Amino acid sequence: MKRFLLLLMTVLMGFLATACAQQEVEDEPQFLDVQLKANPEKAQLNEEVTFEAKVTYGTEEVEDADEVKFEIWRSQAEEHEKLVVEHDESGIYSLKKSFSEEGTYYIIAHVTARRMHNMPKIEFVVGSPSEPEENEKSTEKEDMDENDTEAHEESGH
Repeated sequence: MKRFLLLLMTVLMGFLATACAQQEVEDEPQFLDVQLKANPEKAQLNEEVTFEAKVTYGTEEVEDADEVKFEIWRSQAEEHEKLVVEHDESGIYSLKKSFSEEGTYYIIAHVTARRMHNMPKIEFVVGSPSEPEENEKSTEKEDMDENDTEAHEESGH
């Protein structure tokens, strides 16, 4: 009888441990992830470009985002076009668009889902690239300045 009770308690403890472990896994925080891409990354004038935002929350494909909006602009332009995008399939929100002016363009996907917001940004080119945005140039200049300072310090000057 004692062996039976001991066996029963061991089995119950195993079930409780498994249930607690499963609860911990379910309680792990999940993050809203957005993978943004342009296809093709370099297009010709009036060629259709497909923009896709793959939206996931943990391992779940998000098909019911609160809002997905693509913000598109040509480098150095003050006006930004904002377009609401609907869900296609498997967590992918897409837009097809062509451009009548050459240059470097940027797109930001503004995605709100599961009480979170994510805003990835990519660059793509139509025809010949144009002058990049000012903040892009300043980052490159800062990197060059840091390298120059390090080289100067290493040479003993």
